[in-house]
Amino acid sequence: MTVHVKRFISSLLALGCLLSIIAPSVEASCGSVSCFVVIGSQQQVPMAGRLTVNAIYNYTPMEAPSGQGGGIPFANQGNQTLTLANLNVNQIRTLMRTATLDMNYGLTERFGLQVTLPYKQVNSDAQVGGLNPTPYSDKGLGDIRVALKYNVLPTLRSMIVLGMGVDLPTGDYGQRVQGGSLAESTLQIGRGNFGLVPTIYQSYELIPHRLNQFALASYRHTYKNSDGYKFGDEVNLSVGLNIILLEQTPWFVLTQQVNYRWLQNDSMDASLFQFNPATGSSILLDPTIKFRAVPTTGSTYIAYSPGIMLNLWDYASFYFIAQIPVMRDFNGNLEQQRSYVFGLSKSFQLLGGS
Repeated sequence: MTVHVKRFISSLLALGCLLSIIAPSVEASCGSVSCFVVIGSQQQVPMAGRLTVNAIYNYTPMEAPSGQGGGIPFANQGNQTLTLANLNVNQIRTLMRTATLDMNYGLTERFGLQVTLPYKQVNSDAQVGGLNPTPYSDKGLGDIRVALKYNVLPTLRSMIVLGMGVDLPTGDYGQRVQGGSLAESTLQIGRGNFGLVPTIYQSYELIPHRLNQFALASYRHTYKNSDGYKFGDEVNLSVGLNIILLEQTPWFVLTQQVNYRWLQNDSMDASLFQFNPATGSSILLDPTIKFRAVPTTGSTYIAYSPGIMLNLWDYASFYFIAQIPVMRDFNGNLEQQRSYVFGLSKSFQLLGGS
């Protein structure tokens, strides 16, 4: 069994390397969001002694709406300054790519332990306190999430799983741009402090072995970090269906889901300036360093996410899901575009069972 696990993980790493090579590089500006969809094997509690591994690749582009500019401020958490600006951000884009290794282990028939390791890559031409963009890129292990889950209602047709996760500040938060300035917080790989993530997942088989309904609600709260920057709280709500169209092809599953995300404004300890593009200088508005909301952060986003899942030869499940924007309000910042999720899921019986 150990040999199979090692071979499987090696295959996942090779897949991640290949995807990072073939994915195109694009220019970027401020913005930090991610594609979010429900993958049942992530939220469920495996049987006691069983390990379920998900390898997931998220491709999430962001860009300004065509023909529109924006007012992205300069948020310099290193110098504790927030500079209001109104710069033209036409056709600039952000590309966030994330390869995630998600592991779920059944401690008992009801309790499960989940560990999520995200590897992030961001490519950017970021505007850091001036008119001209500065090339920026970073990649590395992000904030690891550890969660304990409890299956409240395990029946043959339904389940309700409560979870409590903790985001560990393992991701790099000290990356700098050319010239030595600290890259703004939304471009960092990590958030710089711990976070709490309670979740609730519900599933019910409307038609046994043919039609399954599911729903997920989650909330993330991240504490203010040592630079005085606090990422806004996040609420995610999702509902969907898994459908087997033909009895002759139980291995082919259609998934349809609707995803809602609300992000609160980020905040930071800073004095306040106004940028003057004519002179390239900043005018001091308020020298007092206090906790201020960062303009143009925060968003409301609704997406329709269709996809397919293939359960092949009891070996593994492969899935592909596209997240299509239906409604977007990104508060003047870059908007999340159509995003994609590729992944596979494989289970191993480590203790007990067969």
